[in-house]
Order: sequence, then C-alpha cells, then structure tokens
Amino acid sequence: MSHKFYKPARSRLQRSELAVPGSSPKMFEKALSSAADYVFLDLEDAVSPNDKITARANVIKSLNEMDWRGSGKVISVRINSLDTHYMYSDLIEIVEQAGENVDTILVPKAGTASDIYMVDCLLTQIETNKKLKNKIGIECLIETALGMSNIKEIATSSERLEALHFGVADYAASLRARTTVIGGLNENYPGDQWHHGLSELVMTCRAYGIRAIDGPFGDFNDPDAYTAAAKRGAAIGIEGKWAIHPSQIELANNVFSPPEAEVTKAKRILEELENAAKEGKGAAELDGRMIDAASARMAENIVKIDKLIHNK
Repeated sequence: MSHKFYKPARSRLQRSELAVPGSSPKMFEKALSSAADYVFLDLEDAVSPNDKITARANVIKSLNEMDWRGSGKVISVRINSLDTHYMYSDLIEIVEQAGENVDTILVPKAGTASDIYMVDCLLTQIETNKKLKNKIGIECLIETALGMSNIKEIATSSERLEALHFGVADYAASLRARTTVIGGLNENYPGDQWHHGLSELVMTCRAYGIRAIDGPFGDFNDPDAYTAAAKRGAAIGIEGKWAIHPSQIELANNVFSPPEAEVTKAKRILEELENAAKEGKGAAELDGRMIDAASARMAENIVKIDKLIHNK
C-alpha cells in the first residue's frame, strides 16, 4: 500500500436511494415506511420553478416532524445547483431551521472543487452560528463533462465529502450522447456506453475513501433492465443505486446485498487465514484454491456490508 492514505468517509448503508420530490409531501409518508436505505428530498430537477419555495418549506417541515432516522433511513436533501438563485436559500433555510435532522446535503452538477468549498464554507458557518451538534456530510452528483474532468479534485475538496453519485441523465445531455431512456443502453453502442463514466467514478471514490453510487434508471416499468444496470454497476464496485419509483427499491436492495452463500464463504476465508497466521503462514488453501491477504481484503468488504444490513 502507498504511504499516502485518505481517511475513509463514514460508513453508511446506501444500497437503495429513494428520490422524493419536495413538492409532493404526500409521498413523504410512503418514503418513510419504505425499505429504502437512503431517502433524498429533492428541491432540484423534480421540482418546477413555481414550486421551489413551497417545496423548501415542505422539506423543512418534514425534517422536523418526521422521524427519518428512527425509521432506519439516512436522510439527505438535494439542493438546487450553484448556478441558480435558489441554492443559497435552500442551504441556509434548511440547515438553520432543520440542520440537526439532516444527514447529508446532495450537491447537483458539481463541476469544480470550488463548488464544494462554497457549500462546505456555508455549512460550517451555519453550524457554528446555530451551535449544531450534527456535522452534516456532503455528497456530489457528477453529471457534467466538467465534473467528470475534475472528478479527482472534487473527491478531495472537503472532509465532509462522503459519496459521489453518477447522474447519467444530465451527463448524457452534457456529452450530447444519444439515448432515449435515462440510464438505458443505446443499441448502436457495442456494450454499455456508461461504463467508462461509472468506472472512473468508482476508481476515484475508492482511491479517496468515499462511497460510489449509481444514479437513476428512467423506465420504472422495466425491472429487468434496471436490475441489469444495477448488476453491471455492482460488478465494478458501485455500492448502491437510485430508485425513482418505489418498485425499484427492492430491486436495488437485492442486487447490492451479498448473497448468504457469499457471506458464508467470506467468513470462512477470514477464519482460514486467521488460522494460517497462527501457524506463521501468509497464505492458505480453501476449497482447492489459494487464499492470501488480498483474499482477506475482498472478504472483509463483503462481511462489512452484511453487518451494515443486519444492523439497520
């Protein structure tokens, strides 16, 4: 391992992340009782300009009156992007009035490290002024060509940063990519045209100790395609995916939960290597295959996720 080390962000279970428009408070109760690990109340794309202020008030009321954490949810708010005049009011009003009940702020269309610096600075000032005990985390959407080109600088921009999300819809628009379904595949491309972006995001997150999350899949009437997209992400290290419809929650939870047989094998690997270490050996054999320190690191990842699931 390199002598240079980046402290890992806080561990949170984030297999499924339910998007809930702030302009639709009738959806809040369903989200609260859902099986989603994460819920983000949205003030950005899912809310029309005419409803921005009302949506903000709805979100503040919900944060103060609904027990999201007690229902096993990590609760986040997606503010409007920094190029809008809504952003500063979103951050100030929400954190000043309900900051103790917010886990993370989701920053859309992050383009440079300075975007995150600005959000971090405001959060720090508000938390200090209001004497908040809860230090709010930051998560960023990488959904523009600028954001992807600056992804490493963004990943190291703040100690508050916990996760990067791949925002495929705006990313496609930013690249002028031809696609008809948000997160879907283009039959004219030989494979998955989002693979490069997702791989870049995963690699960056793992290098700098933050979580890697995949974004939305637009056709909620096609569970097979959603599952296939989630599995492709999981195969390269993505640890969760958005659900823009309640029907997608269970699909995400299933894909990003290690099967029982996989957990059992991971625990056996750790046990065998522990026994080998007691005998002064660095490697061992399990089921006819060699296992070593690298095997232990992979097994530990599986066991850690399993613990998070069962402690939820």
